[in-house]
Amino acid sequence: MSNDEFYLRLALDNARAMKGQTEPNPLVGSVIVNNNRIVGIGTHLKAGEAHAEIHAIRMAGEQARNGTIYVTLEPCSHYGRTGPCALAIVEAGIKKVVIATLDPNPVVAGNGVKILQDADIEVVVGVMEEESRKMNEVFNKFIVQKKPFITMKAGSTLDGKIATHTLDSKWITSEEARHDAHVLRNENMGILVGVNTVIEDDPELTTRIANGRNPIRIVLDSTLRIPLNAKVVTDQHAETWVFTAQNYDQQKKAKLEELGISVYPTLGTKHVDVQDVVRMLGEKLVSSVLIEGGGTIHAAFLENKLVDKVIIYMAPKLVGGTGAPTFLGGVGVTLMKDAVDLADLTITPVGKDFKFTGYPQYS
Repeated sequence: MSNDEFYLRLALDNARAMKGQTEPNPLVGSVIVNNNRIVGIGTHLKAGEAHAEIHAIRMAGEQARNGTIYVTLEPCSHYGRTGPCALAIVEAGIKKVVIATLDPNPVVAGNGVKILQDADIEVVVGVMEEESRKMNEVFNKFIVQKKPFITMKAGSTLDGKIATHTLDSKWITSEEARHDAHVLRNENMGILVGVNTVIEDDPELTTRIANGRNPIRIVLDSTLRIPLNAKVVTDQHAETWVFTAQNYDQQKKAKLEELGISVYPTLGTKHVDVQDVVRMLGEKLVSSVLIEGGGTIHAAFLENKLVDKVIIYMAPKLVGGTGAPTFLGGVGVTLMKDAVDLADLTITPVGKDFKFTGYPQYS
């Protein structure tokens, strides 16, 4: 491992620790080195607050002069809620900048590098680039497409069941896998289910880990069948947004809104238009969504090519039963050649279970 890789790995590790609290901003870490000694470390903590480079420069003080700064993402070049980090680097007297990857944000996109080079600062780009891109997969999609990064998550048996034929589902996966799933909830801005899940399970859809953040609870409900006494309506532990179709019950909508629930009609006449849901979530600056929706909801998003990432916790159990629900329903593909492949597949043991993570490749 080169020195550049060593210091950038430290910056990447620090940035990853902030996952779930910087949206809609990216995860960014920075390290300043002078005379082979770390003199400054910084991490972006929250949107609207100082960027990683600024924290590192403040820590380094005068020791930043003639040093090298390592940063996981191209320093910003524009004025937003904070000033341009590229100019701060120039003013600090830093002589070299090592960047993992350029910023896909059209407002930056190479302009930060230009500011540095125009100031006769040596710039190196592309060290640990793939690691940085994957770390910011949510930001990279949202900043370009203005749509949330969508992760489909399920816990299933080895034969793909998410419950028995009597709809009993507690518990398919181990306690360790369920804890890992709550970490996912903490990392996403929204969690999405269908109204049938709310009616059948009455879930809280909250994050039950220490210092966890509860995501916005998003329910798809074409005719507003959601019970007024459902936990997601009454507990006030997190915001709840209900997306419906054009033929919604207007009186029910008024009652839900009286209880503090936001109701959003979509373009669908009889069923919720999931494309419209994704568009509206993007407009509301929701950059990441975790779908825990059951087979019908999962199929709707997958068939519309809206799923960016799939995470399946698979328990080494066999349930059987043609009437037992699976994590993916819908009509399904007609030919095996049309099956959706998962790229970059990783398989990780979690307790007694296995966590499958992959990225759908749509034809």
